[in-house]
Amino acid sequence: MAASQKPDNVAAVMKVFAILEGLAAQPSIGLSELSQRSLTSKSTAYRFLQTMKELGYVSQEEESEKYALTFKLFELGGAALEHVELIPLANVEMRKLSEQTHEAIHLGALDEDSQHIVYLHKYDSQFNLCMNSRVGRRSPVYSTSMGKTLLAWMDDNRAQEILAKTHFIARTRYTLTSAQQVLDELPGIRQEGVAEDREEAELGVRCLSVPVFDRFGQAIAALSLSFPVVRYEEQKRDEYMALLFDAGKRISSGLGFYDYPFSRS
Repeated sequence: MAASQKPDNVAAVMKVFAILEGLAAQPSIGLSELSQRSLTSKSTAYRFLQTMKELGYVSQEEESEKYALTFKLFELGGAALEHVELIPLANVEMRKLSEQTHEAIHLGALDEDSQHIVYLHKYDSQFNLCMNSRVGRRSPVYSTSMGKTLLAWMDDNRAQEILAKTHFIARTRYTLTSAQQVLDELPGIRQEGVAEDREEAELGVRCLSVPVFDRFGQAIAALSLSFPVVRYEEQKRDEYMALLFDAGKRISSGLGFYDYPFSRS
C-alpha cells in the first residue's frame, strides 16, 4: 500500500518515527533540515515536534531554535532492555520453582500506569486444578501479592499517590477495598519480605510473592507462587518462603544486586 493510501493514523505514526530517526542522526537539527530528512512538511514536523516537547521527548535550544532528543527515549529503551535481561534470568529460577513445587509461578512488573501488574513470564501448574493466567495479563496492584510486593518496596509517598488514584473493586469478599487497608499491610510485607494474596483476586487461589531487585537496589519485579486453597498447606509456608527467597536472591544477583535482604534463615 502506498504511503498516500495508508490510514491517517498510520501515516501520522510513520511521520513521528521518521522525525525521531532524523533527530537521532545528529546532536541537534533545525526544522527545515529535519522536515527534509523525514520527508515531512515543515508545518507537520513543527506540530509533531511541539507535542514531543510537551511529552518530554524533545528539547529545543533557545538561541538556534534547533531540536534535539532528550534522555526520555533512552529511559524507555533501558527499561525494555532491563526486562529482556530479567526474563531469561528469571526463567531459570522459575523453572526450578516449578519443578520443586509443581505449582504456578509468575513474574510480574508494574504497568505504565503503576496501578496494575503485568505478567511478564509464567510457568503453569502441573496439576489440573490451577489458576487461570496468561503473559501480558494485567491485574490491579491492590488485589495481587505481586502488586503488594512492589508497593511495599517503593517510596511510601509514591505508594500513597498510586493508591489514592486507584479505583477499588471488590473482586471477591476478601479483596482490600481502600487505600488505607493496603497501606496498613505494607510495613509487615517489608519486614517479612513476603506479600500474600489471600483469595483477594480470585476465590480459591492464594499467592505468595517476593521482590526482585535491580543493580541499584530498586524492586523492579516480583516473583510469585500460586496455589488453589485446597493444596495450600499453612505449615509449609516457611518452606515456600525459603524457595521464593532463594529464587529472588539469585535473580537479583544476576541483575547485579548482591545484598538481598531475606534468606532461608
